[in-house]
Amino acid sequence: MEDLEKIVAEARATFEGISEAAQLEQAKARFVGKAGVLTELSKSVGRLPAPERPGAGARINEARDAVEKLLAARREAIQAQQLNRQLAQDALDVTLPGRGRGRGGIHPVIRTWQRIEGIFRSAGFDVADGPEIETDWYNFTALNQPENHPARSMHDTFYVEGGLLLRTHTSPIQVRYARTHRPPIKVIAPGRTYRVDSDATHSPMFHQVEGLWIDEHVSFADLKGVYTDFLRRFFETDDLRVRFRPSFFPFTEPSAEIDMAFPGGPLEGRWLEISGAGQVHPNVVRNFGLDPERYIGFAFGSGLERLTMLRYGITDLRLFFENDLRFLRQFN
Repeated sequence: MEDLEKIVAEARATFEGISEAAQLEQAKARFVGKAGVLTELSKSVGRLPAPERPGAGARINEARDAVEKLLAARREAIQAQQLNRQLAQDALDVTLPGRGRGRGGIHPVIRTWQRIEGIFRSAGFDVADGPEIETDWYNFTALNQPENHPARSMHDTFYVEGGLLLRTHTSPIQVRYARTHRPPIKVIAPGRTYRVDSDATHSPMFHQVEGLWIDEHVSFADLKGVYTDFLRRFFETDDLRVRFRPSFFPFTEPSAEIDMAFPGGPLEGRWLEISGAGQVHPNVVRNFGLDPERYIGFAFGSGLERLTMLRYGITDLRLFFENDLRFLRQFN
């Protein structure tokens, strides 16, 4: 019992010389563990005469409490040292310039969409929108497409429940607009469209812009003038060559496919189809709720992806939908 003060002093010296938490717990076992020196002394109290036991037990408990306090203090000191080391390693120099934050950009197809809207708005056209899930009547019948037309096939059209379908072009927007507005009708209808097709030049979801001008004296010459002027403003050049080839579409008569050729670059000498167009068929004018003997007009439709590819020199349509930041950052 005379050695209790020495035991406490030894514990203090031992704990102060330790800098790691694991080593401290090992040292703890030496003094107050199951086989520790103070634990063994507690076991020996029973061998003392009865009058001495209470005093001996009290002194041993005081020594144990002192060792536990020294242990707790050293634990806190070690934890503080570890925290200080971590803070020193993770120190942040607030005087350094901040990290640059990346800037987003408008998708190239949407950039084309906005550019087209701006050009046609400046020419007096409205911009209309409509549902992407359409009825057969608005998507096909109102546009003079016969019941056996290949475009109605499930190989070309996505059908959904209730006899509805995903619109295959934005022409239904034109029908809805014309049935709720009186001539003169000047409108473009950009939007998403859907067809069963997918390869390097086709996507099952793509974008179109379609235009419509209905009035009492709108001729094919107006179509040629409006669309040629659009192309020159869109591509920012007066050197484009444009031609109208005879074609057939159920909703226009006469119909034409519009081609253009660049004066130079990798596409020099090549004619590229960029639009289908023509005078609106009398049956379609009638489905607008108008008299085809009085009103006449033209319509056209162009793919936004095709125009975007030509403007920016992109060769693979799939790049628009793969969300590769290396590609998209070029348009920031």
